[in-house]
Amino acid sequence: MNRLVSRHLLGRATLQPAFARPMRQFSVFPTLRQELPPVEDAFIEEEVKGATPKRQRVRPTRMKPFVDSEAAMFARNTSVSDLTLVPDQVDLTALEKQDIYMKSQRKITKAAVKFKTMPAISPSMRWYKAAIYPYLWKGKPHRALTVARKARNGRCSNTGRVVTRHQGGGHRRRVRLIDFFRKEAGECEVVRIERDPNRSGHIALLKNKTTGNFSYITAPEGTRAGDTVQSFLKGIPQNIIDEFHGQTDPAMLAYRLCRKGNCLPMWMIPVGTVIHAISTEPLGKAKFCRAAGTYGRLIGKEPAKNKAIVRMQSGEERYVHLKASATIGVVSAPDHQNESFGKAGRSRWRGIRPTVRGVAMNACDHPHGGGRGKSKGNVTSRSIWGVLAKRYKTRRGKHQNPNKLKDRPRYKEQRK
Repeated sequence: MNRLVSRHLLGRATLQPAFARPMRQFSVFPTLRQELPPVEDAFIEEEVKGATPKRQRVRPTRMKPFVDSEAAMFARNTSVSDLTLVPDQVDLTALEKQDIYMKSQRKITKAAVKFKTMPAISPSMRWYKAAIYPYLWKGKPHRALTVARKARNGRCSNTGRVVTRHQGGGHRRRVRLIDFFRKEAGECEVVRIERDPNRSGHIALLKNKTTGNFSYITAPEGTRAGDTVQSFLKGIPQNIIDEFHGQTDPAMLAYRLCRKGNCLPMWMIPVGTVIHAISTEPLGKAKFCRAAGTYGRLIGKEPAKNKAIVRMQSGEERYVHLKASATIGVVSAPDHQNESFGKAGRSRWRGIRPTVRGVAMNACDHPHGGGRGKSKGNVTSRSIWGVLAKRYKTRRGKHQNPNKLKDRPRYKEQRK
């Protein structure tokens, strides 16, 4: 009787006989296709017949001569001045498959994450769920890198009117000064990983080994105390170039520079790399992919336009400057989206006020307000200021963003 073995692939279970032929293992390093010198088959057959008996004869094979790899040959003939880290072509279909695989892996690992729960004595304790991070620092932050936060409760400093809704109250907390520029050169050591109450992701306290200065950055996923990170916005240091003894291989140099937590300009990052804390201009502040678990992917470069193309998680593709900066890796705390406050009070502790529905307001307060019952009337969905809430573009004509190469899929038919 044939035994059946269950094999899981991306969440789908398929049945396969136990004696079936195993799947071929693919290597991440491409093999080198080399031209072999012609060999006479008759000569090989004579050698095999004379050396082995009749029952032990095997099929004659051709042995490949030893030839240096292309990387080694390229390293001997390449200088640092001729170095480039820009591949000419990249398979976008493979990158899309990698993104789909990363999303599926997040769903699979959701069940393996440990969450802090409470006994189900009350509804607020029953539905409370928070991820456990044992590596976080349990003490106070670095005092010199914090400032007092003056709560304005979402009101204008001049008129006192509410300009940002749903803000107010909350626990007192200090603002951590995060370095979103990463201009300081030199190798930095990660002192500790801390929790920042003002953002969803974690932050890392760095100490520069050359100057001794401390700074905060958004912590990449997997970074721990004792790791080293570095910024290469001012160029590649001479000590790293000396490590290759004058034979600089672009692939080896990219492997040396593109490590988790390192900050590099776009022209130095290989196409297909996962990045976060992305800026839009040279030596500019990081603006995209700063929240917990977010990342972008560099999918192309256009040196003629001095532009690089970055794809966001939403599917949007944007132009950024080729000398703009980005950090390698994914932002920490990807399980933040699976947490649950359990009650409204925990939102109030964080300074988040309630969000009232428009149909529950009076007619003078919202376009959906008023009337008998809960109907909004014969009115299309609008915001509190009367702007259409569905299928209405806020940028038209000359006011469109020129740096947006491809818009995100907005409607259900486009997401299929």
